[in-house]
Amino acid sequence: MLTKRQNMIETMKVGGHPDRFVNGYEALGLVMGSPFGKRNPNPKPGELNVVNAWGITKSWPKGTPGAFPVHTPDKIVIKDIEEWQKYVKVPRVKYDAEEWEPFIEMAEKVDRNEQFVCAYFAPGVFEQCHYLMEIQNCLMAFYEAPDEMHELIDCITQFELDYAAEVCKYMKPEGLFHHDDWGSQISTFLSPDMFREFIKPAYMKIYKYYKDHGVQLIVHHSDSYAATLVPDMIDMGIDVWQGVMRTNDIPALIKQYGGQITFMGGIDSATVDYEGWTQEEVAKQVRKACESCGTHYFIPCTSQGLPISTYPGVYEAVAREVDNMSKEMFH
Repeated sequence: MLTKRQNMIETMKVGGHPDRFVNGYEALGLVMGSPFGKRNPNPKPGELNVVNAWGITKSWPKGTPGAFPVHTPDKIVIKDIEEWQKYVKVPRVKYDAEEWEPFIEMAEKVDRNEQFVCAYFAPGVFEQCHYLMEIQNCLMAFYEAPDEMHELIDCITQFELDYAAEVCKYMKPEGLFHHDDWGSQISTFLSPDMFREFIKPAYMKIYKYYKDHGVQLIVHHSDSYAATLVPDMIDMGIDVWQGVMRTNDIPALIKQYGGQITFMGGIDSATVDYEGWTQEEVAKQVRKACESCGTHYFIPCTSQGLPISTYPGVYEAVAREVDNMSKEMFH
């Protein structure tokens, strides 16, 4: 029997021979934290109005899948994109080796034969822009203030590169799990051309840095429609697109791009993760995903961007059904 890590590698590679489905996040040894993270508070479920290191206010209302920025006029960080430098205070990322020790220990506890030691980063470049600005202001600024948006994105990109240097120096991860939602359920937020002008160059630098410094596996989370960006994801060095929703026609994407990128998702969280959920409905949705997407270049998983669920027990229920489908579809 293959280890979890070996099985993921076999699932992803051309001509691979996985012996079962990769079950959600099982092959990713996520190390959640860093000295910067200790100073960059994020709300826990139920917590409201938590201010992070960038000055962004976030809340995580009960019964919702994650924390979101609060954008009442008094809480928007960048009041005017043309003067963004006046408002943005970039947090420091360099800390003494001593402060890294607890996170180095967490990484060392991961069995690298079973899992990839995975650094975690969120939010990504696009999300950080609209967290600082508010989504509508941000989307308009791409049209109305392109020069300033390029400057802001360069600033965020440099922060990510500086952070990556510290993570790679101290934690020595083999994988990266990186968040950046690029669309709604039915469309990308930016046109592919605009995405290629503003967002793609940032990731060409960021993901290249990680790959050049020991990271073998890049998993990018975007629980959205982003089928039109898959060729760009491949160019950027993304190995796994996590959060891929059914609106993307995953079987067609696997047929076209399988072997160049792997698709992790196919089970939209809203179809299984709700009050009053049932094991029967979970089984139905997992079966639909596995049967339609097949056993190669596909990892059945909810679209949620961590191995958690909004309602207790859902993630574990999905895992049980993925195991059941492995027994049925692998011989």
